[in-house]
Amino acid sequence: MTTMWKGPSRVPEPEDPPGPDLSVDLAPGNPRELRLTNPVIAASGCFGYGLEYAGVIDVQTLGAFVSKGITRRPRSGNPMPRIAETPAGMLNAIGLQNPGIAGLIRKYPRIWETWRVPAIVNISAESVEEYAEMAAILDEQPGIAGIEVNVSCPNVARGGYCFGWDPGMSAEVTAAVRAATTLPLLVKLSPGAVDIVSVALAVEEAGADAVSLINTLVGMAIDTRRRRPVLANATGGLSGPAIKPVALRMVYQVAGSVRIPVVGMGGISSTEDALEFLMAGASAIEIGTAIFVQPSLPLEVIAGLEVWMRAQGVENLGEVVGAAHPAGIPLRRSHAQVAS
Repeated sequence: MTTMWKGPSRVPEPEDPPGPDLSVDLAPGNPRELRLTNPVIAASGCFGYGLEYAGVIDVQTLGAFVSKGITRRPRSGNPMPRIAETPAGMLNAIGLQNPGIAGLIRKYPRIWETWRVPAIVNISAESVEEYAEMAAILDEQPGIAGIEVNVSCPNVARGGYCFGWDPGMSAEVTAAVRAATTLPLLVKLSPGAVDIVSVALAVEEAGADAVSLINTLVGMAIDTRRRRPVLANATGGLSGPAIKPVALRMVYQVAGSVRIPVVGMGGISSTEDALEFLMAGASAIEIGTAIFVQPSLPLEVIAGLEVWMRAQGVENLGEVVGAAHPAGIPLRRSHAQVAS
């Protein structure tokens, strides 16, 4: 009997070792979940509604993105000029220009529903009731993965004092939003608070799934030729590398005090910056101003984190989170396996 020769047997190709686990859960314990494949989020105000960058970068590769801030009714924003460059940063006084919550709902949620990347909606309001009303509306929409509550807004009922400066007012907003929605809830903290740790603890107690920080600092620039402020609004929000040391310190303090996940932001413009925030205790990071200069930066940071973890022999991002705290940070489950 003749045996047909079948040629040399195929030697199996060696499989690539599994990559490091960059996943993060920003709402541990919430049945609706907010699980990210990686910790890099595009920050509110710098990424539009996602569509603006979809033709420039692979948006689906991000861990998540946060929409431009939305208010109950449409706003045209402040008069021009409302953006100015400063050393190591920028000032903005956009004034929350947006189509209002009804305009957002008409266009974006059904698009986001078809996307892989989680879409988080940032909301701002002038009263506790407005915050709760907006949260209830968003709760019913498809394609929305979570809500980021901007408490750096004036409370009209209390003379314009910023919600985020006071633990009690911040907690009141958080509790109202929590009662209005089961969506994962992040509260974005104001660096203007006298004691940001007290505010973080208050919103944690009131039901926040996570906190994000910091929002912009208040600053200004003066045109010496005109002898007038550069911005029509006189002051604006300072962002960019100039605020990074302040943001890093606050993230370190808050992460050492709360048990919910912390999302760090403020001047992140490299993988090294992102690592600093993670080691300070942030479970995830948001990149904002630097996107204007380098739209591909978030993707480069994702790749950079993976390269760094491979080189350091780090298998899970959770091993890095809080590493700069000598005694460790409170136990959190933000880096549980996404498959669990």
